[in-house]
Amino acid sequence: MELFGGILAVKSVVFLTFSVFAIAAVGYAVGKITVKGINLGTAGVFIVALVYGCFLYNNLAAHLTVGDSSFSVEALKIVENMGLIFFVTSVGFIAGPNFFGNLKRNFKSYVLLGAVIIAAAAVTCVACILIGANFTDLTHEEFRAILVGILSGALTSTPAFSASKAAVGADLEALVSVGYGISYLFGVVGVVLFVQIMPKVLKVNMNEEVAKITANAGEGRKKNTRILTELDEFGFAAFSLAAIIGILVGCISYKNFSLTTTGGCLLTALVFGHYGHIGNISIMPKNSTLKMLRELGLMLFLIGAGVSGGAQFIKYFEPVYFLYGAMMTILPMIIGFFIARNVLKLPLLNNLGSLTGGMTSTPALGTLINMAGTEDIASAYAATYPIALIAVVLASQLIILFC
Repeated sequence: MELFGGILAVKSVVFLTFSVFAIAAVGYAVGKITVKGINLGTAGVFIVALVYGCFLYNNLAAHLTVGDSSFSVEALKIVENMGLIFFVTSVGFIAGPNFFGNLKRNFKSYVLLGAVIIAAAAVTCVACILIGANFTDLTHEEFRAILVGILSGALTSTPAFSASKAAVGADLEALVSVGYGISYLFGVVGVVLFVQIMPKVLKVNMNEEVAKITANAGEGRKKNTRILTELDEFGFAAFSLAAIIGILVGCISYKNFSLTTTGGCLLTALVFGHYGHIGNISIMPKNSTLKMLRELGLMLFLIGAGVSGGAQFIKYFEPVYFLYGAMMTILPMIIGFFIARNVLKLPLLNNLGSLTGGMTSTPALGTLINMAGTEDIASAYAATYPIALIAVVLASQLIILFC
């Protein structure tokens, strides 16, 4: 990008950096727009990133070149992965002190809810494949690949996305990516709006709901009275150590299944947050550090994913695919919310926190925490998320094998 006859020139990696901050600035402004008490929050960053990808991705790719080859895909993946690590590791640390106590009390509820949400999404996907196959010119294998991609996007599940690409084979990987990109938008925005709308529909007293989840979390929270030695003022060393171990755990693979970076970092940070120290050395970052890294991570993740998705959105978009994705997002949410509320009798914020975990929606968790003003919601998310993570990966692979 050159202005004023070349006096001001923004090129190469600097152009990527400039773009990231520009998307963030505009995205937060869009997210702040409120209609009847509802706003997109941080998900506004994703909307702006998607628009940027639709119209300016080629310009970005032209700046990120070595010789005749562009490394824009790799650069955006770095932005996305760094954001994901910042976010899920922060969530793990925040949830850790009261996670295991909360999980012990509500284990059956969280397992059931995570399984039900993914099962509902998988059944919806199978129904769309069986019905939609009669109205497409694609082969059955091609259509199935797109629909499985739509499933992973509707649940904003990167592990399911990766597993689906591996299962369909190299020839159909691109179609999985198309489906993922088309449904990811509603997968993000739909859950973000749902967790804001339901408290208003039910006309609950949010202060009372916050008191319920805070009281429950406090029962399982570990207290430490030791005077601990901190490796650095903000806890970056402990955070980095958890991230390193989490990445390694996520890389462990057995029969094409792994926790991925997301699951590995979340699990490791939960353990770090639960114990809080090794001997007299603190392994718990400051709460202010975790809040900052959580928001920074969410922002970077949405920018990386949004720009990449926007690059192919216009080219492959068909209205019916968006409809399929919306169904795979809405139906599991409604079913999961109904069961959590009427069968499992979970308090509202436990319900919605678990729902964001079952939908594997990190943006919705961020929105819910900001809306309620308490970090204790993260423990419900963290308890349901691993169940949903495993279930959605298995469901995607089973659909490809047997549908």
